Amino acid sequence: MNFRLFDAPEREPSHFVGFAGNRIDRQSENRRDDCVTEALKEPAARIILIRSGRMHLKQNGAGFEAWYSRAEAEALWAKLEHAVLLGRDDAGPVLAAPAGVEAEGLPETMKALDFRSVYTQGLLDDGALGALAQGAALLAWHQNHRFCGRCGSPTEIRIGGYKRACTNCSAEHFPRTDPVAIMLAVKREKCLLGRSPHFPPGMYSCLAGFIEPGETIEAAVRRETFEEAGIRVGRVVYHASQPWPFPYSLMIGCFGEAVSDEIDADRTELEDCRWFSREETHRIIAGDHPEGIKVPPRMAIAHHLIRAWAEAE
Repeated sequence: MNFRLFDAPEREPSHFVGFAGNRIDRQSENRRDDCVTEALKEPAARIILIRSGRMHLKQNGAGFEAWYSRAEAEALWAKLEHAVLLGRDDAGPVLAAPAGVEAEGLPETMKALDFRSVYTQGLLDDGALGALAQGAALLAWHQNHRFCGRCGSPTEIRIGGYKRACTNCSAEHFPRTDPVAIMLAVKREKCLLGRSPHFPPGMYSCLAGFIEPGETIEAAVRRETFEEAGIRVGRVVYHASQPWPFPYSLMIGCFGEAVSDEIDADRTELEDCRWFSREETHRIIAGDHPEGIKVPPRMAIAHHLIRAWAEAE
């Protein structure tokens, strides 16, 4: 057997997608119930502030800054009692907390921007975007799990934000990550792209869907491609993954070998679904397709799937 498990680039494809540049040491084995309190006592503690699906950013000259000191966060009424500890980096503790001020009440030196705008506009470095993905997912989970799923009683935060404990029955609840398969069905010289009704004008992308309980990634790729486009898929190959804080998903990017050609699209899911030749796909990526067709921005995993296939000549 020719065993080539590590015959791969030093930087795997997941390194190049948005939200994947998290460099925080999570210290998952050292979390205690008082770790947030202790972290906030350190002068070097830095906090990101999030509210209603938006990140609160400080304007810094022509750019933006994601980090707040404890004093700055408190001056903005941040809800530090609900903060979560993301971990530590070379500068000290890193936390995320719910912002205490609505977007309309922020000073002129601050902006509240939705997560998608933050990453598509390239406003933050990779490390800050990675912290955003981690913090936003945790805070959203806490917001949605304030009561026990077993008895309905209130739950309380534990171990820095990585557990909630029921105040009545002592049940323990842990943060969830929802796996999503995102796939590019391909043949040798064409790939399958679909258009959802909520996409920006002209945009086509890979198909995608949640992985269901008891389902493998490969089975989800085959099922979703057939359900949405009527295309049968044979072999499936993993390519890359992307943290996706909407609210707490993991996009698992794959290529699927299409073994049928005739599209039978689900019009409740897709506005359009088409095969595109490799030449067309190159033109779409370059931004000069005659119909004005576009693909998702460079930081999206769909972009990387499409580009990787187009360039694999």
